[in-house]
Amino acid sequence: MKPKIVEISDLRKPDDGSDHIWESTGDDPAFLITFSCFRDRYVLVSIEALDGNIDPRIYLNEGVGFREANSIALSSGQAFLITADIGHYGSICSFRVDPASFDTRFRFRVQSFSSAQAMQNCIERETSTNISYQQIALGQIPRFWKTFSRIFKSKRRRSQVERYAEANYRLASKTPNINSMHLSGIWISVIVPVYNAPPRYLDDLLRSFESQNDKSAQLILSDDGSTSPETQRWFQSQKHRENVLLIVNGSNGGIAAATNTGMRAAKGTWIAFLDHDDVIAPYALKMMRQALEQNPTAEFLYSDELIVDDNLRITGALLKPAYDPILLDGVNYINHFSVYRRSRLEEINYLREGFDGSQDYDLLLRYLEGISQEYILHLPYPAYWWRRNGKTFSCTFLDKATENARRALDERFTRMGQQAYAGPALTDTLHRITFSAPPQGWPKISVIIPNRNSYALLSQILGDLFQKTDYPDMEVLIIDNGSTDEDVVALYERYASERADFSFHISDEEFNFSRAVNKGITLATGEHFLLLNNDIEVIEPGWLKEMVSCLAYEKTGIVGAKLLYPNNKVQHAGVIAGFGGLAGHWYLNKSANYGGPMNRLHVRNSMTCVTAAAMLISGDCARSIGEWDEENFVIAYNDVDYCLRAFKMGFRTIWTPFACLYHHESASRGSDMEGEKRKRFEREKNNLRRIHQTGDFSDPVLNPAYSRNKSDPDLVAPSSIAMARTFWPAT
Repeated sequence: MKPKIVEISDLRKPDDGSDHIWESTGDDPAFLITFSCFRDRYVLVSIEALDGNIDPRIYLNEGVGFREANSIALSSGQAFLITADIGHYGSICSFRVDPASFDTRFRFRVQSFSSAQAMQNCIERETSTNISYQQIALGQIPRFWKTFSRIFKSKRRRSQVERYAEANYRLASKTPNINSMHLSGIWISVIVPVYNAPPRYLDDLLRSFESQNDKSAQLILSDDGSTSPETQRWFQSQKHRENVLLIVNGSNGGIAAATNTGMRAAKGTWIAFLDHDDVIAPYALKMMRQALEQNPTAEFLYSDELIVDDNLRITGALLKPAYDPILLDGVNYINHFSVYRRSRLEEINYLREGFDGSQDYDLLLRYLEGISQEYILHLPYPAYWWRRNGKTFSCTFLDKATENARRALDERFTRMGQQAYAGPALTDTLHRITFSAPPQGWPKISVIIPNRNSYALLSQILGDLFQKTDYPDMEVLIIDNGSTDEDVVALYERYASERADFSFHISDEEFNFSRAVNKGITLATGEHFLLLNNDIEVIEPGWLKEMVSCLAYEKTGIVGAKLLYPNNKVQHAGVIAGFGGLAGHWYLNKSANYGGPMNRLHVRNSMTCVTAAAMLISGDCARSIGEWDEENFVIAYNDVDYCLRAFKMGFRTIWTPFACLYHHESASRGSDMEGEKRKRFEREKNNLRRIHQTGDFSDPVLNPAYSRNKSDPDLVAPSSIAMARTFWPAT
């Protein structure tokens, strides 16, 4: 979009309608020069007095309104050529010109140029006339808001996501380019399938690509037989541009065919995809190239993205975890901006037709098959602007897109040799993978319950396990540290006499949760071990089968459940290592159906940690990790310690919302915050910091843009650019 001239005050056009001629009608005539966030880099303002000398003043915008302190007064004269470098991108999209401080006439014109040379050529033409111009070079004027704490009082306050975005783009603008020999020639081709796109969308898209200022990037627009005269005229009117390829297909073959045509014409080592109504974010290619240069063995890279309205105003963000294939089975959270190796795309024969609305999801699943997770990078940078207007195929034909997504998932599991099918998750359009029962039968599960007294709670959980839980092969072991309640002992004896799959083991000693777990695992005869608090209450019968089913995922060693308080608020949806410098539950006390970012809490997720109140441990994991730490973690953070040890050894921890239980938290033990208990708690916090460095731990489950100071984290503006990352630490 070219700069627009907006008359603010004391201005009018003369009656004869002469081009670029204006009259001031007071002592404060003012023009507001506005431009898009994506724009030509250079602006030239020419002012020529028609009735004697004038005294222009220029007001620069630093995000706090136009102020005299940020203005530049020009010496009185007849004509002026004012140049400014506004950058290819900026969140400041205006400056002000007051042409005179009195009634007069003048000629006023604003032009923009993509290059300094083009602007200089225009200046030479202007100065070749008889008019004597004063030339004023403003140089690089402010492009970003100067501060977030001093928003002009009368203006709209910028949202958290706007501040986050601006901080990223300002940091990226100052990041030096890293262009090694690793990526030479055309390093990336951005493929855009186009069908009946409004010209202004295509203009925005093209401008966003050109603003990357990357001569080694290629843009390919593959038109899928558009019938819109406007779209057709746009393609016909485009001049030749270096590294921009326009392909016009003779007929409408569908989005997969148009995209594949673009891929076959691509020259880049890497391929990225862009929808025709979206744009490439500022400095996106620079930051993505830097990530790939720094990680030359990478096979795939994806970024965060911003949601924008029809006018490219930022309204939201999709801030993603490091690569999580479990989450990906439930929702295509990766989406945009994704970068693929062209050679691998050729090997899998590009997009498949017949998956309309989910063709990119099918491609993603096939592409990532067999790639080790250490070669899959997440770049926590908002590199893509998704224009959400409800007009994409996936939005318009949501049922069909969902059906095709599930077919892609079913076929993926078939290729992997697993019997599973995809159905609806807690959100109908997301996915839950249901695994078939193991051909050798369900494995035996040893349920380990630490307990002391607590008759009512224990009666509840034992009744729920044996009467309300649909699982064919389990044993229950009670590890008791000295019950004195005769009714509890009688309850033990009754169950033991009636059931061979129940046992109790009493030892009069101080409660040590880690010791109780170790005793239980030593005594257990099952293949896997379920740790269960005595204050758990079963809601639905299939919960244990769901937890055991999650062990079908590769490398899974630990599975956690969704836990609710009795008031139906969330108690456990996973534990984030590093929260508060230690570890903490996220989205605590949210409503039972709360979905969280990207509706992640409606599908399975990988986590670094889950609570031991309901924790399933595979036999392989238990044998590899060894005993729970009885010395450093008697009561608190023992589950976090164990999960982090498993994480560091490459075991996956899964949290599932499809196993949902009530948790009457710590109902049998009371508070840990008094006297000696308080001192012990402080020691165990210090032990966690010392052993696992949780003060500096960056949990791959959490996007780095989120705060770590509370359960419902805030979006924060970064002070440095986040680096590309993988889920597991490098070994």
